[in-house]
Amino acid sequence: MLKYLFFCLFFFFLKSSFWMVMYAMMILFILIVSIDINIFMFSNLVGWMGVDFVSLLMVSLSAWICFLMMLSSFNILSNNIFSSLFLLNMIFMILMLLLTFFSMDLFMFYFFFEGSILPVLFLVIGWGYQPERIQAGIYLIFYTLFASLPLLMGIFYLYKLFLSMDFFFFIDCNNMIMYFLMIMAFLVKMPMYFVHLWLPKAHVEGPVSSSMILAGVMLKLGGYGLIRVLKLIMLISSKLSIFWVSISLMGGAWISFMCLHQMDLKLLIAYSSVVHMSLVIGGLMSMNYLGVTGSLILMIGHGLCSSGLFVLINLMYERVGSRSILINKGLINLFPILTLWWFLLLSSNMAAPPSLNLFGEISLLMSIISWSKMNLLILMIISFFSASYSIYVFVASQHGSLLKGLNFVKMVNFREILILFLHWVPLNILILKMDYFLI
Repeated sequence: MLKYLFFCLFFFFLKSSFWMVMYAMMILFILIVSIDINIFMFSNLVGWMGVDFVSLLMVSLSAWICFLMMLSSFNILSNNIFSSLFLLNMIFMILMLLLTFFSMDLFMFYFFFEGSILPVLFLVIGWGYQPERIQAGIYLIFYTLFASLPLLMGIFYLYKLFLSMDFFFFIDCNNMIMYFLMIMAFLVKMPMYFVHLWLPKAHVEGPVSSSMILAGVMLKLGGYGLIRVLKLIMLISSKLSIFWVSISLMGGAWISFMCLHQMDLKLLIAYSSVVHMSLVIGGLMSMNYLGVTGSLILMIGHGLCSSGLFVLINLMYERVGSRSILINKGLINLFPILTLWWFLLLSSNMAAPPSLNLFGEISLLMSIISWSKMNLLILMIISFFSASYSIYVFVASQHGSLLKGLNFVKMVNFREILILFLHWVPLNILILKMDYFLI
């Protein structure tokens, strides 16, 4: 029954006129610029569940990305054999994500934090493209599992220490062992350089829906968890944060350089996610107001931007049959409308105005440089190469000679343009409402 209800709503949505969609977007814009975020400072829902401004933003991002995942998975949903399993997996994923961000109890947060990786594993293994998806699933599980078990030990120790697992009763415990137990799971989830190898494999072998949820929401779970547990480890972190900032920024500079010689478009965008998350780690470990605020803004902006780029790459893959830059050339001759979306999303990826990425990166640059002026050179390298590989992707894919083997390709339909539009609009309109993020 749920499947037929979804298809009825989906059919009505696709058959709606262009002006009806524009009217809905105008209403959404009015709501965005008129809602007062202060009414969501903190609200206790029930028992261990609550919502504040950080969790509200993450819940909104999760709901939006999951809705766009449904729109982009039209081919899977039209398959009567596996559509029910896919819908069941999606419902389980949305439930896990919402309960993760609504959890104000550390143990319940850990439980749903770990449970949210299972639907992504099912997507990669069940709807992946290549036999190597099994290896990608093993990487995904073992990287997160080995880093998360120490976190569980740390949670039990905290309960012994505070006799509560509520976030609001925590104070600084000033314990070196606790410091490493609490942050390693979140650094792997983001991921930080040296523990990032699971992310490119999961992106390359998984379907577009798994790439969208991984880039859009799953990487943000690490940053959200760090924001929650920083009050437990502030004294130790003030002494050891130089270690994490150095690794993440130097790793981000190296990976941004590596992006320039990637041939697989999906692999390139996956590595660019590691570069953006390295800035987020640097901002959070600097432990000042601009760092936390900039990290939150960049997580929202990157979730929308990278998800839209994965949708674009999938549109090319469905028509050309390859994700290689050597094959995808001269696409402006075939799909001029998609060239516009490539330009808009890649410019947002390189933090061009008026995207959220611009505001987030400026805040993070000020935060990291104010923490130590020695980081200026490495940040210049990251910014330069981030712009370089974004321009390289656009020029290499849209210009050049068209592949002669492309005799017939399917044209872009209204649903696919709508998915890209719904990625780009909040990415560039939310900058008008910055009090959403100034926590």
